[in-house]
Amino acid sequence: MTALAKTDDAPVMEYAGGIMAVIERAARDPNVDIEKMERLLEMQERVHARNAKASYYAALADMQPKLPVITERGGIKDRAGKVQSTYALWEDVNEAIRPVLAEHGFALTFKTRRTENEIAVTGILSHRDGHAETTELSLPSDTSGSKNAVQAVGSSTSYGKRYTAFALLNITSQGEDDDGFRGGAPELIDMGQLDELNRRASEVGADIRRFCAALGVASLSALTASRYTEAMRLLDKKATSK
Repeated sequence: MTALAKTDDAPVMEYAGGIMAVIERAARDPNVDIEKMERLLEMQERVHARNAKASYYAALADMQPKLPVITERGGIKDRAGKVQSTYALWEDVNEAIRPVLAEHGFALTFKTRRTENEIAVTGILSHRDGHAETTELSLPSDTSGSKNAVQAVGSSTSYGKRYTAFALLNITSQGEDDDGFRGGAPELIDMGQLDELNRRASEVGADIRRFCAALGVASLSALTASRYTEAMRLLDKKATSK
């Protein structure tokens, strides 16, 4: 007996008794055609990959409402020692999400590679049924605050882990005393401001990825409206430093 599972591309034949049982029976037949055996194995792999992907997204949908909002305990200070913006520490993110990931059969791992000027962090979210999704973020070494070379690598790696995890899991963070969150989510820049930032960045030759890293956001669209002036000031500063 068979059942048809329809996908966007084409129906995929699934055997109620299991494709592996069909393959095992074929393997015991000394007259079996090797090409047919290979096609059966390929079919089994496709069905397994399809089912694993379906399980991944079903589990992700179940897990999303349980993922916490992370408290931002880290701070970026200006030269006067005043905190300009806050961010979530990677250790806080990891501690908060790890039990939820385990409950739903997920594991979050990372790969890093270093080029002459950048550190690339790849986040890998894998599910126990076999499917995984990845995202990568390339960053300059964070030499702020008089960090030495080793500390700079560690800081950029931590940043990369934090933001690839945020991207894969769609989680958010908030300040410990952020009044903006008490009445809902903070106001983000509007489309006009976003267009203006992109236009100005293009004018001064700013690398958007590095600019976002300097601002502590995953993308310009995630910048809060209250920091729009700060972002424009940084771009103007870059223009005058040329």
